[in-house]
Amino acid sequence: MMEELICRALEARSRAYAPYSRFQVGAALRCEGVVHSGCNVENAAYPLGTCAEGGAISAMILAGGRRIEEIVIVGGGDQPCTPCGGCRQKLREFGLPDLKVHMISPAGTLLLTRTLAELLPDAFGPDNLE
Repeated sequence: MMEELICRALEARSRAYAPYSRFQVGAALRCEGVVHSGCNVENAAYPLGTCAEGGAISAMILAGGRRIEEIVIVGGGDQPCTPCGGCRQKLREFGLPDLKVHMISPAGTLLLTRTLAELLPDAFGPDNLE
């Protein structure tokens, strides 16, 4: 399944709309065995852009999914493209603390794997509202 996530994240990255930063990002996540992907979409009014992780989560929600089981993120270069703070919180909404977040290179090489708890320690999540 990891290979499919990598392929779908790379494909999503190739479709990113990043005319301003030229930093294309793709993400693919697995939910109940189904892969959903997304890419970053920039806007001339910078704060209105959408991150790749958010796009993949939206696709998952549209398909009826509610739990991220694993996610792959690909940016540019040989440095891991870790999720921004907002995306870490979005991942927490639909992922458990042990969610594996894999960052890969544009060549598909695994650069870094972290759990969501490592990326967002002491997170505020849905269980805090029960």
